[in-house]
Amino acid sequence: MTNKNPIIALLVGGTSPERAVSKMSGKGILQALKNLQYPTVVIDPAYGLNQPKNEEDFFSEKDYSEISNRNCIDAINSNLLNDVDVVFSAMHGKWAEDGTIQSLLELRGLKYTGSKVLASALAMDKEMSKVIFKQAGVQTADWFSVKERSFEPGLIADEIKRRFGFPCIIKANDQGSTVGLKFVQDESEVEEGIVIAQKYSNKTLIEKYIPGRELTVAILLNEALPVLEIVPKSGFYDYKHKYTSGMSEYIVPANIPKEVAKQAQQQALIAFQSLGCEGYSRVDFRLDNNSEIFCLEVNTLPGMTATSLVPKAAKAVGISFEELINTIIQQAL
Repeated sequence: MTNKNPIIALLVGGTSPERAVSKMSGKGILQALKNLQYPTVVIDPAYGLNQPKNEEDFFSEKDYSEISNRNCIDAINSNLLNDVDVVFSAMHGKWAEDGTIQSLLELRGLKYTGSKVLASALAMDKEMSKVIFKQAGVQTADWFSVKERSFEPGLIADEIKRRFGFPCIIKANDQGSTVGLKFVQDESEVEEGIVIAQKYSNKTLIEKYIPGRELTVAILLNEALPVLEIVPKSGFYDYKHKYTSGMSEYIVPANIPKEVAKQAQQQALIAFQSLGCEGYSRVDFRLDNNSEIFCLEVNTLPGMTATSLVPKAAKAVGISFEELINTIIQQAL
């Protein structure tokens, strides 16, 4: 590759609760872009026009300056992106993965990695995703949602018992990385679960818990990569287990029957396509004790950290991290 290659704008940070994870993803992607000899400008939209002068300041745990959503509008609308050929988004979560930034990039007429506006919005809205999954023939766990800010825990507990019983999962409807999620053992924990979820979303999803194994399937250019199994060293696969090295074991290909793996890949591809996703994504499943699979969600901008799952799945079929990043860029172009 030469410096005639397209100029890349790498978006990191943002204002979502996954800001710290985005910085980790961005750091890995930036190194790959350097190895690929792509001219790259790093931008944290949350800083607006006041971007750091030093590269390391983009990835520091301490923020360089005040962050805000208003700053994101200013940054995307500024001269920072004037000479850019494609935007590689390493941002995650609300405002970054839900079509918001994608809309601003569309208005600028810029090409960008990942799914477009509608697919991004649908994938981030867990309830809408599940409605579409059911319509497309993708099995998903039973659920109902709570939209009211004031609620009666006893009535909701009764509804849980009527529909699917305890334990269950209570989570924010439009967050990722298990932000705003609680594994609820019994009715005494319902109120706490909803309060946690409401810190992050206007809608709370209450979902049947599927005992069993945690699986994920990466999609790259409309092809399903090998099924990967996640085995937490203890307890539940929460934020800590996701982003702390050594807290979980990753097995790829997953040690499951071939027919189950094939079904998971097929279901992942249907879920990906039913939402209208493009480029790459990661589709998460639960595998119950009867070998039935249940789709949890589609992640349109999955993590690209040292412990991230898409790079692990790609490596299993001989795709290096640099090749993965290059493929994503070329698809966007």
